[in-house]
Amino acid sequence: MVSRIDRRQVVDTALRLLNEVGLDGLTLRRIAKELNVQAPALYWHFKNKQELLDEMATEMLRRMTAPLIGPNGEAAEMGDTWQEALLATCRSLRRDLLGYRDGGKVFSGTRMTDESYALPLENLLGRLTQTGIPLGTAARAWWTAYNFTIGLVIEEQSVYPEPGEPEARRPESRDPAYDLQRREQELGARYPLAAQAGQELFGDLERSFEDGLRFIVAGIEATAAGRG
Repeated sequence: MVSRIDRRQVVDTALRLLNEVGLDGLTLRRIAKELNVQAPALYWHFKNKQELLDEMATEMLRRMTAPLIGPNGEAAEMGDTWQEALLATCRSLRRDLLGYRDGGKVFSGTRMTDESYALPLENLLGRLTQTGIPLGTAARAWWTAYNFTIGLVIEEQSVYPEPGEPEARRPESRDPAYDLQRREQELGARYPLAAQAGQELFGDLERSFEDGLRFIVAGIEATAAGRG
């Protein structure tokens, strides 16, 4: 019997349940039952589900960034160039979010409850601005890459709802709604290009992600060169 609970217990339990029931099935009542307390006990810590989601997203970020923080609190270097740093950051973000069922949806639109994001962001923006890219351009460049990554994860988790590493996916993990052969059969006669595009959009998601990142990096390079 749990006599007392704290915010950390609630968040840890919520993140564990998230992988079992998904975002739609995650309720304060379900979390309270798991902790063996009455639902009102949770309201001492979180006024509503959105406050809980904000804290869950922040804890997810803490876990993501922990390996990137050095022993003296400094941000670890990620690659020799800003391009490598940006790619590594987006790849790490995608992989970590895929480890949570509906991780992209939980992370999207939430507000961080502490400054866990600040040091990694400071480091990445520093890498960009040190090469002469204006801060405004650097900030918007990161915002573009970040939103692309979050959006792709949300779409990717629609295709493969089960959490985990992409390499460990099983064929049966794919949502039947994304049957590409059936899609081509239904669209092919009237919309041949849209039918063929399905393979590019929902087939090799790893390739879609990497190609998208390359498009963004090339755009940043071209924009920075033009303004330079």
